[in-house]
Amino acid sequence: MRHSLSRVAALASVALTLSTLPALADITIGVTIPTTGPGAALGIPLKNSIELWPSEIAGEKVRVILLDDAGDPSLATTNARRFANDDKADVIIGSALVPGAIAVAGVAAEAGVPHLVPSPLPPPVAKGWSFVLPQSAELVSRHLFAKMKADGVKTVGYIGFSDSYGNQWVDQFKKLGGEYGLNMVVDERFARPDTSVAGQVLKVVASRPDAVLIGASGTGAALPQLGLRERGFTGPIYQTIGAVTFDFLRIAGKSAENTVFASGPVMVAEDQPDTSETKAEGLAYVTAYEGKYGAGTRTQFGSHMQDAMIILKKSVPVALAKAKPGTKEFRDALRDAIETGGPFPATHGVFQFSATDHYGLDDRGVVLLTAKDGKFNLLK
Repeated sequence: MRHSLSRVAALASVALTLSTLPALADITIGVTIPTTGPGAALGIPLKNSIELWPSEIAGEKVRVILLDDAGDPSLATTNARRFANDDKADVIIGSALVPGAIAVAGVAAEAGVPHLVPSPLPPPVAKGWSFVLPQSAELVSRHLFAKMKADGVKTVGYIGFSDSYGNQWVDQFKKLGGEYGLNMVVDERFARPDTSVAGQVLKVVASRPDAVLIGASGTGAALPQLGLRERGFTGPIYQTIGAVTFDFLRIAGKSAENTVFASGPVMVAEDQPDTSETKAEGLAYVTAYEGKYGAGTRTQFGSHMQDAMIILKKSVPVALAKAKPGTKEFRDALRDAIETGGPFPATHGVFQFSATDHYGLDDRGVVLLTAKDGKFNLLK
């Protein structure tokens, strides 16, 4: 009797264990983003956008595991290792900040898991298993630098984050600025958590540049914007793609007037011509997101999640024809399907990845905006 009871208990334990494991056919997506901390302004729209995802792809259930990394690269690494080793994730998405995204890319490469990145990885990292959803710094820079040249700008003052996000714009300036007749006369940095940039702004203003380029993202980009206008700088200000949020306009107020922003087309989806390949997906996302969260809540950060799902909806069926989710073979097939399965018309542009290009966006992925009366307007 004792042996029978032991056997029943053992079988019950096995059954309980099996019931807690994901079905082999579940497509597991691990997402690590900052929903708290200094990157929350970027991470929360990403989190919200996951709510718009379908529950199935090609008839297979989608299982999402969402973890907060608080903008900490070490925590993003821990989360990514959990996804790869414990959860056997088929895809990893993250993080929203460049340092965390670089950390996750290293884990993805080591574990062999497709990695969709809602942050602009530096080109040396954007390869192998990582596919970047935002526009490349070079693509964005060329649009901004061309506008500066057209505006008659010769000298530029720079103020940006003291991390890899801030570094990439200076790197692009050193690489491309000369082509557009531009000279950087000052390079000032600040940390994301800083609450004052008074000293940096004074140095930028003292250098008397024709224009200022701000290399920051989220609401942090408003800090130097406000400081420059308060210190009497009246020249043109150019902002990178990370600053294009309605929260930025709210915080920057009148200081944002006439600033030029590089942006993904989703922020002005309604203003795109009907012939635009990004209009349909952009309008679909904006309608769904603002229908759920309210008018004026769209962000281009959130729409990276929509683009991730657009890519997966087309790539997963290709991989399913070769292997089951939860296996190395499926992850290998999915990586190949993403790399070769384009074009993927999406909210930010038309992705066409290749073995040598894991950014995949071209000029269709960038528009220039200006701020007027608390709104973003398309520059034509």
